[in-house]
Amino acid sequence: MSLNSFGRLLRVTTWGESHGPAIGAVVDGCPPGLTLGEADLQPWLDRRRPGTSRFTTQRQEPDTVRILSGVYEGRTTGTPIALHIDNVDQRSKDYAGVAQAYRPGHADYAYDAKYGFRDPRGGGRSSARETAMRVAAGGVARLVIPEVRVRAYLVELGGDRVETFDDAEIDANPFFCPDAAAAARWEVLLDAARKAGSSLGAVVECVATGVPAGWGSPVYGKLDADLAAACMSINAVKGVEIGDGFAAARLRGEDNADAMRPGPDGPVFLSNHAGGTAGGISTGQPVVVRMALKPTSSILTPVETIDRSGAAAEIATPGRHDPCVGIRAAPVMEAMVALVLADAKLQHRAQCG
Repeated sequence: MSLNSFGRLLRVTTWGESHGPAIGAVVDGCPPGLTLGEADLQPWLDRRRPGTSRFTTQRQEPDTVRILSGVYEGRTTGTPIALHIDNVDQRSKDYAGVAQAYRPGHADYAYDAKYGFRDPRGGGRSSARETAMRVAAGGVARLVIPEVRVRAYLVELGGDRVETFDDAEIDANPFFCPDAAAAARWEVLLDAARKAGSSLGAVVECVATGVPAGWGSPVYGKLDADLAAACMSINAVKGVEIGDGFAAARLRGEDNADAMRPGPDGPVFLSNHAGGTAGGISTGQPVVVRMALKPTSSILTPVETIDRSGAAAEIATPGRHDPCVGIRAAPVMEAMVALVLADAKLQHRAQCG
């Protein structure tokens, strides 16, 4: 059983491999009548596109999206929306060694153990190439939640955290970093790691503002649980926090409680330790999600491993790889958060009107 779909009412299925002829997605359950064209989706894909700086893989993919169905005269019809992107810059020969030996930290061995067969070219289905379709689908989801602003940015790279926050800086540097001084430090860190044939991890934070109170469903459809699952499905993610996350375990009850005072349009919260959810339902505060990404597994530094026969081996992975997957994960995280929130909105409307 392969689970290549997610969502309940707004449901997305992705298909394709890193070195196949194309990748694609089907978005089902989108409400009819929304204005949608390829130009609405392309800007989001351009933010994730590879080869835009020396700090990402130099694979040159334009990631030009085509809408094949579900839109007529510039408006959604309510039928499945098929999205398609051609792969144009594969270099499969770079993965000849990977076909025989497993890359530690990658999905090579796990895929072989599960299926007894795998596509080693670029990691096949386990490649982050698949996330381009999540970003395209996320562009559709944003049309469902025009009242919500979803913004993701890096708060840590290689163990170095940001110290200030300036929203205008996020799109002014190649790291989606809100701190210009941190971005300058990260250039040095990442250049050193890349030249050493290594890689670095990162922490990405996403904030969704404008989410009204009431989205999400207890007990097994909690909004924060769906957000965590969506972010954990992104390649290389090893941890997800909502609000203060693990830091909340170090607070006292009175400090962690998000105290409320009466306001003209409902409660005014004095803090947001819970990250905009309570009991799995949105509270009307900003929804705050944070995810930790491990260092890229495909590196030039030789690592001990085994081959498919079980014999000891050593492997280094040539080719074009992100020295920090966290950088291009920021647009992917935005897309996944948008998809979850759009699905939650439609579920809330279906149950509560």
